[in-house]
Amino acid sequence: MTESPGGSERVPSRDRRRFPGISSRAYEHPADRSALVALRKLSGFDTVFKTLSGLLPERSLRLMFLSDSVRVSDQQFAHLNDMLRDACYILDLEKVPPMYVNQDPSPNAMCIGLDEPIIVLTTGLVELLDEEEMRAVIGHEVGHALSGHAVYRTVLLFLTNLALKIAWIPLGNVAVMAIVTALREWFRKSELSADRAGLLVGQDLQASMRGLMKLAGGNHLHEMNVDAFLQQAEEYEAGGDLRDSVLKVLNMLPRSHPFTTVRAAELKKWSASRDYQRIMDGHYPRKEEDKDTSVSDSFRESAAHYAESVRTSKDPLMGLVRDIAGGAGDLGGKLRDTVFRGGSRPGGSGGANGTGGTGGTDGPDTGGPEGPSGR
Repeated sequence: MTESPGGSERVPSRDRRRFPGISSRAYEHPADRSALVALRKLSGFDTVFKTLSGLLPERSLRLMFLSDSVRVSDQQFAHLNDMLRDACYILDLEKVPPMYVNQDPSPNAMCIGLDEPIIVLTTGLVELLDEEEMRAVIGHEVGHALSGHAVYRTVLLFLTNLALKIAWIPLGNVAVMAIVTALREWFRKSELSADRAGLLVGQDLQASMRGLMKLAGGNHLHEMNVDAFLQQAEEYEAGGDLRDSVLKVLNMLPRSHPFTTVRAAELKKWSASRDYQRIMDGHYPRKEEDKDTSVSDSFRESAAHYAESVRTSKDPLMGLVRDIAGGAGDLGGKLRDTVFRGGSRPGGSGGANGTGGTGGTDGPDTGGPEGPSGR
């Protein structure tokens, strides 16, 4: 960080573009943006959420981090404090949120809070990433704060804990888990939005890619390659048959975050888009225009995004959806061929590659639900 010529304003230590007045709509994923626009349009919605503060663990979390973590400042983790102020300066977030470093070997970061967001980094993450990679992560969390994600993420944290506590009540648990599942789908899209915010702050695509690779494979950059890592995402999307497509969905449902290779591929795709270039050229939605945003327009953008995803996806299940939408003549035959691709069909010879197994029930454990507030 350096002082401006007038000596009163702190500015980023190297030349990065700043986005005065930028609205979070500029970088939000269409599905994330449509949900947030709708929520913001509900009169009194945030007020209702904030009245839940007596039920939510926010006050307890704040006290916990204050008492048992290290608060980032000019005296403690000063380099992280500089990055935080840089990120807020670049994204024009007026109030710099408090940030803490928490002793935890697992690399993670989160932004939570109803009234005022707080950012938490684990020591595992601080030790894993270099300066430019960490800058992207802090930008990611500041993006969550600018979007107002922290409010809804805190509620998801509460509901997830509630679901665990009432798991013995069948109907109660089903109702809460239905809400949690829907919130997780939004949450995963909000992570893609925050990845974009991290790129806007760091303005270094390779650093963002390296950070995601390290989250997947640890601090072994000399053993990893960005192009090969992105190739994994392509193989994941296109590989397998319909059974694998179903397993992908089942593996994803309990997760709060998209898979790391998918996040990397999504971010690289966005960085090459016209939308990203327009932001970098200074053409982006402004905060003062947020109140005039149309809910219906946002939903149309979200629907168009999903339609385009189905149209361009290489996943076998999405191919089947396209066939259904296009009125495939021999849909039964296509379904049969898709499901049993690579193996014998029912009634055929039952060799070693027959259909006796499901082709995926013995796959690796997905690790169960992740915490809803992590990086």
